[in-house]
Amino acid sequence: MATGGMDEASNMKVVLKHYVSGSPQETDMHLTAGTIKLKVPKDSNSIILKNLYLSCDPYMIFKMMKLERQLTDPYVLGSPITGYGVAKVLDSAHPGFAKDDLVWGITGWEEYSLISDPKNFFKIQHTDVPLSYYAGILGMPGITAYIGFYELCAPKKGDYVFVSAACGAVGQLVGQFAKLHGCHVVGSAGSPEKVGILKNKFGFDEAFNYKDEPDFDATLKRHCPEGIDIYFDNVGGKMLDAVLLNLRPHARIAVCGMISQYNREQPDGVQNLSSMVSKEARMQGYLATNYYHLYPKYLEMILPLIKESKVVYVEDVADGLENAPKALVGIFSGRNIGKQVVAVNCL
Repeated sequence: MATGGMDEASNMKVVLKHYVSGSPQETDMHLTAGTIKLKVPKDSNSIILKNLYLSCDPYMIFKMMKLERQLTDPYVLGSPITGYGVAKVLDSAHPGFAKDDLVWGITGWEEYSLISDPKNFFKIQHTDVPLSYYAGILGMPGITAYIGFYELCAPKKGDYVFVSAACGAVGQLVGQFAKLHGCHVVGSAGSPEKVGILKNKFGFDEAFNYKDEPDFDATLKRHCPEGIDIYFDNVGGKMLDAVLLNLRPHARIAVCGMISQYNREQPDGVQNLSSMVSKEARMQGYLATNYYHLYPKYLEMILPLIKESKVVYVEDVADGLENAPKALVGIFSGRNIGKQVVAVNCL
């Protein structure tokens, strides 16, 4: 709502109050009011965004901590936290963006954001799909699944594929890509409801609730009796250690995330790495941001699959910026079903 004429608006923000250790809580963040000028500064390269959808992603926990060694700088206390989002350009001094363009990239958890250097934003060209998809299947999580599965794991028809956290933003896509590629796919998730979604909606051949399984090695031998050619790892820890005992020769492991370890003061050790030698296996971690040059190639593949309903995508949408802290915290306990998104504004 305008507060000082059309060039200024009130601006609600989600702010980090203090750095966290262990599991993040809603009380680590709070909603605060401010104002923002809706015109870009003169002689700048900036754009002003109206944020529409915000993406809740596991990597954000590292920015909520103040660690000595991490890949990204921590959030600034008292300032809006940031993350991937979908937005509309309200004003632009950048030659690559114009008023009313739709974009996705790293934005603030607030109603409006001033982006001083928008070089890493992607302009949205295809609007015949839900805009929220650009926080998920058509954004960072989508290309994360694509790169990890196709570029790093080099799947072959008939491969045995196991995906952990398979009902999440990335895992649900990897499983469907694997099925389309002619693989046998098993997934793990954290509730009977999610197991049902994996089998009945995403087409996984087998799925299990890891919370009901006291012995992951035995579980994998039951669900993957032929062994595992490709493991797409979203959780790390004890599940990764059990997978190492069930690899097939020349297996490939894409290390996408280790959400089971993010809140632990003492991470689980991995004891079965010797299996990598005997099975001549390969394990590789990666950052999707280093592969954004392949985004056009990914769009060329995924858009027809969406429009032909050959790939489906499940979202868990929280309505309103005031519910953003709860939504973000929930992904670390598996409260969400599918890709967790926060709807900030409507067009």
